[in-house]
This record gives sequence, C-alpha cells and structure tokens, in this order.
Amino acid sequence: MPRTPALLLIPLAVLASTTARSADDPPLAEYFLAEVDRITTEPLLGIDSLDQWQARRPELQRRLRSMIGLDPIPERTDLKVEIRGTVERPDFVVERLLYQSSPGLYVTANLYRPKQVDGKLPAVLYVCGHASVVQDGVIYGCKAHYQHHAAWYAANGYVCLVVDTLQLGEIPGLHHGTYREGKWWWQSLGYTPTGIEVWNAIRAVDYLQSRPEVDPDRIGVSGRSGGGAISWYLGAVDDRLAAVIPVAGITDLHDHLVEGGPTGDYPNGVVEGHCDCMYLVNTDRWDFDVVAALVAPKPLLVENTDRDPIFPEAGVRRIYEQLQKVYSWYDASDRLGLVVGEGGHQDTEEIRHPSYAFMNTWLKGEPTDPADIDEPDRHVPIELLKVLEPDEPIPADSRNASIDESFVPAAEPPPVPATESEWQILRDRWMSLLRTEVFAGWPDEDAAGPLDAEIAFEREVPVLDRRARAIDFTAQPGIRLRAYLTWPANQDAPAGPARVLVLGEDSWDDLLPWVELIEGRADDAQQDELRQLLARIEDPQSPQEILSEHPFLFLLAAAADPGPLAIVLPRGVGPSSWEDGRQDTHIRRRFALLGQTLDGMRAFDVRRALGALASPEAGLGAESPRFVLYARGEAVPVALWAAVFEPEDSVVMVALFDPPSSIRDGPAFLNLSRVLDPPQAVALLGPRLVLIQGDEPGAYSWVIEAARSLGTGLLPRIVGLEAP
Repeated sequence: MPRTPALLLIPLAVLASTTARSADDPPLAEYFLAEVDRITTEPLLGIDSLDQWQARRPELQRRLRSMIGLDPIPERTDLKVEIRGTVERPDFVVERLLYQSSPGLYVTANLYRPKQVDGKLPAVLYVCGHASVVQDGVIYGCKAHYQHHAAWYAANGYVCLVVDTLQLGEIPGLHHGTYREGKWWWQSLGYTPTGIEVWNAIRAVDYLQSRPEVDPDRIGVSGRSGGGAISWYLGAVDDRLAAVIPVAGITDLHDHLVEGGPTGDYPNGVVEGHCDCMYLVNTDRWDFDVVAALVAPKPLLVENTDRDPIFPEAGVRRIYEQLQKVYSWYDASDRLGLVVGEGGHQDTEEIRHPSYAFMNTWLKGEPTDPADIDEPDRHVPIELLKVLEPDEPIPADSRNASIDESFVPAAEPPPVPATESEWQILRDRWMSLLRTEVFAGWPDEDAAGPLDAEIAFEREVPVLDRRARAIDFTAQPGIRLRAYLTWPANQDAPAGPARVLVLGEDSWDDLLPWVELIEGRADDAQQDELRQLLARIEDPQSPQEILSEHPFLFLLAAAADPGPLAIVLPRGVGPSSWEDGRQDTHIRRRFALLGQTLDGMRAFDVRRALGALASPEAGLGAESPRFVLYARGEAVPVALWAAVFEPEDSVVMVALFDPPSSIRDGPAFLNLSRVLDPPQAVALLGPRLVLIQGDEPGAYSWVIEAARSLGTGLLPRIVGLEAP
C-alpha cells in the first residue's frame, strides 16, 4: 500500500560533513566576511570629490535620520522644563533638570554653569555612556558618574548640560531589546534606541539655545562609549553644533562583524560587546565611515585608546583615514584631530585633557595646550545631583518604558483600492518600498553568484515507498544549502507540480523521528511507533488528534499527493542551526548590521531553493516547474515573502497554517511595519490561490475586502480563513 505523504528528511550523517565546525569556525563566519567585503569595497559609498559629497550630503543626512527612526522628525513640542533645585559649589552651580523631549518621554539631566556669568557663554552637551549609578536601590543616573566632565567645563567658563540615557536614567527605559530581551520585532519596526538618544540630545540643544547665558552658535557635544556613539550620530544630523568630540564611540563594520580587536574577548566581532543604542538600522548597508564623514566640516576630535576591547584602534584609524580625505576636500584639515591614549575602555586624563583643550580652541577661540589643563577634584555628592526625590514615583504619563512601541510610526492602513489603477499604484509603491527598505540586503544575481546545483545523493526510502534526491546549492557565498525532493518509488523520475514544505525552527522537531528512520537509526520500537503514526494519518477519524500531537504532520497530510514533494530548510534551521542562545542572539544582530534580518535572508534561501529545484539537476522534467508552497508557524512569513517575489507561473499556490498573530510573535523583517501591516502582504500574492488556516482571521479583513472590491483576477483567492 502506498504510504501517505512521502517524506525525505535530512540524513544527519550526510549533513555532518557540510555543517561540522570547529571552535575557530563559528556559524556563518565566511558569510559575514563576504558581506562585509561587499559593503566596504568602496569607502564613502564611492564618493571621491567635494562636489559629489556636497550634492549627496543632504540626502545622506535624511537617510541617516530614517535609519535611526527620525524621518519624519518628531514634532518639537514644549519641553516642559522643570528646574527641581540647585546645588551651589565654590566655582559653579548645578541645576537639577527634568524635561520631556516628546510628551511623556522624560529626560533627567544636570546643567552646570559658572557661578559668575558675564555675557553669552559657549556650551557643551555631554551625552553619557553606560555607567549606572545605583545606591541602595535608588537610581542616580549615569550623569552622576560623568559629573567630572561637566564640572570642569562649568569651572572654566562653559555651560554644560549632562543628560541621562534612556536605559540608565532616573526614569528608565530599555536599550537591550535585541541584545538581551529577544525583542526581534524591533527590527520589523525599524526601531533602535539610538533614535531616542539622538532625539533627546537634539532637544537638549534646543534647550541650551533657549538659555539666556548660552551663545546659540557656540555649542559642542562630547561623550564617551555610548555617549561617544551618540556624539557621532548627533554631529552627523544636527548642523547647529560648533564642535564634536566623540570618545571611544565608533569603529568600522569589519571590527563589528568580523574581527574583534586586541583583547580577544570578541573574536567574531565586537557587536557582542555593544548594546542596541550603538547602532543604526542599517537599511542602506553603510559602513560607519559614512556616519563619521557627515560630521564634516565641523571641528572634530576623534579620541580612543590603544587597547579598547570594543572600539579597536585599527578600525578607528581606518575611519580616520576616510575622514582625512573628506576634511581635505573642504580644505578644513586643521579642524580634524586624532588622539589615541594608552589603556583599555577607560576615561583617562590622557583623553580628557585634549578634549578640553579642543573645546577651548573651537568654542572660545583660545588655543590651549592639553598639558596646561588643570583638573582638581570637584566631586559633588551624588545625592545632590538626583532630579527626582528618592521616594518619588515615576510620572504617571511616562512613556520611557514603552517608547519602543510608538517612537517609529507604523504605516497607516491605506484605503481599500476601488479600481485596478488604484491597486496597481499601491502595489507598485509597496513593492518598491519592500525592495529598498525591507529586502535591500538581498543580493542581486551577480552578487549571489551561481547556484552550483549538484545532486548530493539519490536513494530508495523503502519504508516510505519513495525515492529521494538531495540537491546541494549555493544561496550566497558562504551559504551552501540542500533541497530535498521525493516522489513515488514506482515512478522513474519526479513529474508534475512540486509541493514544497518550508520548515522553520518551530516545525523542525516534528520531523526528527523521521530523520532517525531515514538514517536507519530507528530501532524496532521506534519503527513500530512510526508505522502506527502513519496509520493514524491515513485514518480520517483522527486528524485533530494528530494535529495537536504532531502539528506539522497535519500540513503533510494536506499535501498528500502522488506527485513530487520537496523539503526546504533555510539557513539556521535543523542540523545547521546554532544551539547556543548567546550565539543565536549575536548572529541575528550581525544580520541587522548588514541591512538584513536572519528571517529575511531565509526567505531569500527559499527563493534560491526553488531555483535549485527548477534546475536540470533536480530533474522535475519541465522547462518551468510549478510549485505549491506549504508552511506552518514561524515559517509562514518566510514562505509568503519568498512567494511574493517569485513569478505567478512559478509559485502557483501558497498554503499557510497557524501564521503568527503579529510581528511580535513571528519572524523579523527589517522596517516591515513602516511599509505595511504584515497581513496585507497576502494581497501581493494575487491572483494566486492562498490557503490560510489560523486563529486570527480578522487580521486579513483588509485583503478580503480588497478582493471583494477588485475580484480575484487582481487579488488572491483566499480560502480557509477559519480556525482548523
């Protein structure tokens, strides 16, 4: 009796030779190196003259704002500044400030000013790094740790505003969404806490310019570590600044993703040592030399140490080399400087004193030798710097803890198109944005290279009464994958439309017993159990029971057919997965720095697998084979996006089971919610047949209404939108 759905599962022994790794060969190392090389081939995006740079700079600034969530720029609402008290010191005064950069987005800060003010003074915005000051459960903010910088400035004739970070302020939010909390939906939102920090800093500059004792044309910014990074970003997008001094705040993509610097703590890239506030959403696939160069021609002092484990000196110098080029275009080389001190990730006098001297030169017009800088102890007890009272509750309207959910606005649902032309305009706009904002990291045909499809093996699978063929192919340089094709054993070759099962991490476990069977490693008891399960699949009285116990087998039963059946495992699914949770976290973060997501590239893998299955090596016997894609759970959006970008005469039908109910529950695709609501993507499958079974039929109401309005000749024909 022929067996119900024939399965070809991955023989682990065969895969072992292609997936075995040593400790020095982490997953995807070759891939990340190839992608970094592809991005960095042309420094400064290939721009090589001042005319080209000045022509492109406004758009590059806009794109940077977009990649940190500030395009469109938020409304500059009332800051609602509260001066909560003052602290008198012998040579300066500290004001304890609270302001709202946007309604409900609170910033705690200290403003230092000279005790004696005569005329307009230069000002410095000091943006803090990650230095938490908490004592007996009371949060004093990172401003308490960095107070010695502000005190020096105030004692030497400056106004200095030092602001807490979102993560470590007195009204805390979150920087570590992907680093620690598994909030991969930040990638789908196009959200990074960098945007919050830059916005809080922009509003801080607004406030400084409003102060009567501040000269609005002589404002500089500085900070170290996380504050160094925000100094770079702020200097790049805000041209009001008169001087920029980032300290230990930048390195290049090679250091972030490939080689981690002098200490060996991060051998696969220093991204592992950085929280999310260090990074833009790298939609346009920039190296960090572009961010740095946007500061030009402002006076800029780049500071670092020679053994910093998370900002390696080599990468800093590579970026500085590009800065020298840009500043020379402007004939402003005298405005650019580099200081590399000794030591690790430390705040030392060897770094501080040149920065003070640089501010004197460019904000006061007083060239100063760093050796002449005097820095006595001016410490203020941290209790005096706290803005909120120790037992004061967080303001009831505070959005700090949830600002990640609303800071980057999602796309508004468009009206349901009433005519074919309206739909075509909307579809073209969506597809254009998807290519540039969501899947820009997909390589073109030349970059992806040849498939190099070849048969890895072909064999009989007697227990299933099927033949099996494995086709190896190259998805991208460094990504060698395998597609699996089975067909009835009584047929010499596969023929007819192929049903393609796209697997995700959550569906792979259902197939493990079958892997053991195919490998011949299942003992008699296991084989008996599998035979009984096969019999239950064939019994029409028990599908719901099978669904609850083996949900993926329900999908297989729906695919029962004497025709070909294929299985596709994108990168990181099944035997090629990386089991270590920390490794998984930072692999996903590495993808984002390439302008990709792991799940977005899995959709690309599915497209390349279809190409391999359509190759002569697969032997489907048709010039243009047709495919029906099946997916369940996490694999649903992956299969859907692969199908959207494949021709209608190639992928003729899509069957989606138990799709994730929201972007929070499923795969991440860069900036997706800024383009459309994910269920609306189904509309892009028209006029194909789409089967959807899940618990959220209301999510597809827009698509259903559009199909009713325009007909299934333009929109997909959707069936099965009821819970199974």
